[in-house]
Amino acid sequence: MNEPHVHSDDERRLTLISVMIVFLLAAMSQTVIATAMPRIVGDLSGLHLYAWATTAYLLASTVMVPIWGKLGDLYGRKVVLLTGIGLFLAGSWLAGLAGEFGDLPLLGGGMTQLIAFRGIQGLGGGALFTTAFAILADLFAPRERAKFSGLFGSIFGISSLFGPLVGGFLTDHGTVILFGHLIAGWRWVFFFNIPFALAAVAMIVWKMPTLPQRGGGGIDWFGAALIVAAFVPLLLAITWGGREHPWGSPLIVGMMAWSFVGVVAFLWIETKVRDPILPLELFANRTFVTANGAAFVYSMAFMGVSSFLPLYMQVGQGIPATTSGLTMLALMGGFVLSSTICGQLVTRTGHFKPFMIGGGAMLVLGAALLCFIGPDTSMLDLAWRLLIFGIGLGPGQSLFSLAVQNAVPFHQLGVATSSSQFTRQIGSTIGVALFGALLTAGLAGELERHAAADPAAQVRVLDMGDLQRMALDRTLHPEEAAARAADPVLRAQDRTVRESFSTAIVHGMIFTLVVLVAGFVLMLMVPAAPLRESPLRPGAKVEPKPEAAE
Repeated sequence: MNEPHVHSDDERRLTLISVMIVFLLAAMSQTVIATAMPRIVGDLSGLHLYAWATTAYLLASTVMVPIWGKLGDLYGRKVVLLTGIGLFLAGSWLAGLAGEFGDLPLLGGGMTQLIAFRGIQGLGGGALFTTAFAILADLFAPRERAKFSGLFGSIFGISSLFGPLVGGFLTDHGTVILFGHLIAGWRWVFFFNIPFALAAVAMIVWKMPTLPQRGGGGIDWFGAALIVAAFVPLLLAITWGGREHPWGSPLIVGMMAWSFVGVVAFLWIETKVRDPILPLELFANRTFVTANGAAFVYSMAFMGVSSFLPLYMQVGQGIPATTSGLTMLALMGGFVLSSTICGQLVTRTGHFKPFMIGGGAMLVLGAALLCFIGPDTSMLDLAWRLLIFGIGLGPGQSLFSLAVQNAVPFHQLGVATSSSQFTRQIGSTIGVALFGALLTAGLAGELERHAAADPAAQVRVLDMGDLQRMALDRTLHPEEAAARAADPVLRAQDRTVRESFSTAIVHGMIFTLVVLVAGFVLMLMVPAAPLRESPLRPGAKVEPKPEAAE
């Protein structure tokens, strides 16, 4: 058995700081663009391509996660992290320059340029996410790692909260003239990544040790290609279904069928190749299966609630966007607090399962409380319910990954970590799609019911785009909202929309509660193995787990 290399405190501290910086940048890149997009679309003239600036990043970062994880196992985390940062920096710089030089060969106009460059940024972002957690696993024993995993979970919550604020501030106040050239404020949404990423690169090159690697073998490129071929159509179908195209349309059904065939082909290939990108033997590990299953469910719930509750507050309750954002502070505050505290407690005790159970119980309770909101629920009443929901979410953001890392051998650490991250991202995408589909279907049913009871208050069927435009109009044109309130007919219609939307959001919360109960059952099945006191190294064996003795 190889002796573990002992890294100095200085090496570990600076490596940790640099990894936290790049993790924050990758997390914020998913949220910072949201508030800048209206201005970007106005400058680059691509309203019909609005959603693609986000979708391109999501697709590229998600499908590359398992590939980056495998590369890290084979060739070392340091080279993969630096490659990911390089791609992320290139994508950020190019995205900030989109449209500056007019139409370009192959890339076309400014909006298509932005989409392509966001894809490059996403390729790097996928490496930053998965490699960050794998590096933690290389440098710190699972027990010591728990407190740092809690901090990373807090970073994710902070980025979700402050990303839109930073994007809005830079867009509104960042326009400057440098050397006689006007730089629009929204371009700083991409440029601000560059100095922080360069600082992280300097620390990584200077102080990050060359971490142990598995060595030997090679990349299963056929399997990697099948991951892309299977999951890109799946993610697009989930994103477009019910919005761009009906769920039963030939395009959506065709992409779903293609994805199914691709997944089956991928699994078959993984049984044949010598060095699979996703070793199927991992699915015999009960911790790997149950922890990732629970993480998938928790990610569905988190994204469903966090994506649509602000819309509910703005449309269903008629409050300003700023106020809805402040109310969501309660969820993110509980999330950050519980994630940090649980990480510290797990390090002290060496056991993660009790905190998993406590967090899961709080999460189910918070979801149950959110099933009783309505159009007249006060902001304070909603905030304390969101606080409980956020407290329940916090432990799951770090402990599921920690449990998986604690249960796999060293040579599979990167691919196991990336599989956990991949599962979360797929769960988040599916959660948003399912919650949105339930919301629009429930809203349509409620509007029809109100129209049958009171024809004077009849409102046409609204889709998600209509709801988002209503929320935006109320923020940008408050005078029109005041005029509608003065008109009895329009006021009755607005009341119908508010009541219908509030009922539909409750249906979504009931769905979330059912899903979380299933996730809680999966979480109870995660073996309660004690955390190892030292990190594994090549040749070391994983301690026997309870499932192995059964």
